[in-house]
Amino acid sequence: MGNAESNTYQNHLSRFLPEEQTDIDGLFDTLSSGAAGAKSGKAMKKIMTLAALQAYMREPLPEQMTVRLYNGMKSIDLSGKSSGPSEQIAKEQFVIFMSNLLKGNADEKITIIMRMISKTEGSVKGKQIQEFTEDLIMSLVHVLNYRKELKGWNLENTRDSASGAKVLASQLLSELKLADGKKPVGPQLMETTFDQSVIEDWVYRVPHISTFLSVVIRQGFHVLHSLSDQAKDIVNLVPGCKGIKGRGLISLFDIPSIIYINSHLPVELQHKWQLLFSSRVHGESFSQLCGHIVNKGPCVVILKDLDGYIFGGFASHSWEVKPQFQGDDRCFLFSVFPSLAVYICTGYNNHYMYLNHGQQTMPNGLGMGGQHDYFGLWIDSDYGKGHSKAKPRCTTYNSPQLSAKENFTLDAMEVWAVGDLPESAVIKGKKSILDVDPEAQALLEMAGKSRQSDGLREPIEEDDDGN
Repeated sequence: MGNAESNTYQNHLSRFLPEEQTDIDGLFDTLSSGAAGAKSGKAMKKIMTLAALQAYMREPLPEQMTVRLYNGMKSIDLSGKSSGPSEQIAKEQFVIFMSNLLKGNADEKITIIMRMISKTEGSVKGKQIQEFTEDLIMSLVHVLNYRKELKGWNLENTRDSASGAKVLASQLLSELKLADGKKPVGPQLMETTFDQSVIEDWVYRVPHISTFLSVVIRQGFHVLHSLSDQAKDIVNLVPGCKGIKGRGLISLFDIPSIIYINSHLPVELQHKWQLLFSSRVHGESFSQLCGHIVNKGPCVVILKDLDGYIFGGFASHSWEVKPQFQGDDRCFLFSVFPSLAVYICTGYNNHYMYLNHGQQTMPNGLGMGGQHDYFGLWIDSDYGKGHSKAKPRCTTYNSPQLSAKENFTLDAMEVWAVGDLPESAVIKGKKSILDVDPEAQALLEMAGKSRQSDGLREPIEEDDDGN
């Protein structure tokens, strides 16, 4: 290897902290074996084979992702010749691969990602990008589960991750733009050919791809865990989960949708989600819903209609029962199934969130976006009925109709507090909500229920998952 290549290698190596260099050296030693040098009988040079990588990664990662990582390493040409990549990986290739994907910019990552998408050089089809992205998301879920890094979530208390990976991959692919600015969709997207510059632009604009790859590599190889080097998006990739343990509840969320929705929350709220209300735990009652969510800080509301559509919204402020709109422009609506998407504020109006009960002159229910009787998302106080109206879009969030039918019947609903609960809510939780919240007590009385309602007297659960 000439001086130029040596300098390139040293430059890449110098991106890592001394303890990280030791980490990478040790990892390559574990993965490699000695090989005979050139015909001149030079000293043994360590190399890594696909079989060695597969043996090491058998449990942490699905095999197809291991092969993709290997193809990415092979794409790094040390010779400067066009004779084609070797079937074995040299240490220099391994270090440059780790440096580009973990420390590099979109330009440095792109050649490797192109080879991870397709073994052959040249443009790639949308279908190949879709398969790569699904593999990447499933590998992310797999390795986080294997390393016990799901922070209280697990594959048993959430919806099917394979289905979630497909809809998240489709959402990320919807950001692919051709050079002329057009975005192909559906079957057309699958057959469209994309060149390297388009993929590079996509990786630059969709940070989830780089973040997911970084986590898959760090957790797959179990290296580079110094927090000083980890960006916030990696630390908060999966929020801690509280309040679901021991309840036998399967959330309406799947792991990929939790990761995607969480990435759109304000950064200071991304570290923890706590279950406040589940219709399957607390009963199908608007009074119960209000009693559990009022004055608990920012929340994510998610619901499923009888047709299987899953959708919801993020409320940036504590819910309060009052006949006025509340919240701010950080609020958004989202869909989870059959498609995954986030719809942010347009600035058209300030009808972000609304909660009212027991009034004769104003609508009673929970709503987000749009206007009275024409909400982007609405749950009626006559619990079980709702609507999502958008002809063609909700004015506040530019969201389409989120439910299968404009007027829908509710199948299930959850509300999750995000970030740390307000101190007032924690103090209240130590008593009963009803003992300190006259509003919740009044709601019960309006509904004709006694003060001894079990659901509403349930204390707020503290950190029960140890994370």
